[in-house]
Amino acid sequence: MTKVKRFLSAILAAALLVTAFAGCSSKSADGKKLKIVATVFPQYDWIKNITSGVDGIELIMLAGNGADMHSYQPTADDIVTIASCDMFVYVGGESDKWADDVLRQSLNGDMTVVSLLEELGDSVKNEELAEGMQAEDDGEAEDEAPEADEHVWLSLRNAEVLTGRISELLQEKDAANAEAYRKNTDEYVKRLEKLDADYKAVCDSSKHKTLLFGDRFPFRYMTDDYGLKYYAAFAGCSSETEASFETVSFLAGKLKELELPCVMTIENSDNKLAQTIIDTAGVSEVGIVALDSLQSVTSSDAQNGADYLKTMEENLTALKTALG
Repeated sequence: MTKVKRFLSAILAAALLVTAFAGCSSKSADGKKLKIVATVFPQYDWIKNITSGVDGIELIMLAGNGADMHSYQPTADDIVTIASCDMFVYVGGESDKWADDVLRQSLNGDMTVVSLLEELGDSVKNEELAEGMQAEDDGEAEDEAPEADEHVWLSLRNAEVLTGRISELLQEKDAANAEAYRKNTDEYVKRLEKLDADYKAVCDSSKHKTLLFGDRFPFRYMTDDYGLKYYAAFAGCSSETEASFETVSFLAGKLKELELPCVMTIENSDNKLAQTIIDTAGVSEVGIVALDSLQSVTSSDAQNGADYLKTMEENLTALKTALG
């Protein structure tokens, strides 16, 4: 067992011991409080919209400090929060293995658990090493099973499916408010469908059909939805930050060959790699445009009005520029 696993096991044992003495119910004294924990912002915001106007909801975003979900590790308080909630919504991929450990040892048999990957089933895509993309670890075993691409929320169509499923489970959990959940969900899904149609219209009518990322690429669900092609320096879950000469040269060649108007990055990029690709290609008129992968939203951002649909609308504006 690695040091990290031993540390997590120690935290888990201590936290669950506290929970056992405190009791498993998260409901308030009047029995009306419903405690829902979402690991990352997109789930949190979907649930916020589903439960809008319903009293007695305690909604918690677990990874609220803006840390990348691929490196997130729970605190003892986080584990107690999960173990004492009524509903736990998480992605369910490789980055959430810690959550699987917590859930296996949880004493709360009344908790409803929602894994986004499980709910999507066969529509889940695997991480892929696309043409020209830099491998994260050349020593990795060739027969190792591919990991699921966890960035499922970057498909509006997935968001429709997942919002509907979370709503169904909430209606079962809290029958007294089922009609409110159903109405909120119907209204929210209509907004998702409208934005999906807007994306399709833009992509269908665009001059270019290819995106080129001087960065990680977590947008495969989005590009597949609208028939776009992509090139990128790194896969979506890669921890690499330095691109090789071969990767830069390949991307620079594609940028020049396809006469693309922009090199793409994700939020919070320093743009250094994107600029290096532009410089290598010798195309100074090319711009740099960012798409927001919604992985860096903090609890403070959420409290101050961060919004899944608004961010996806802003991504569409960026996409219009990138596709010409």
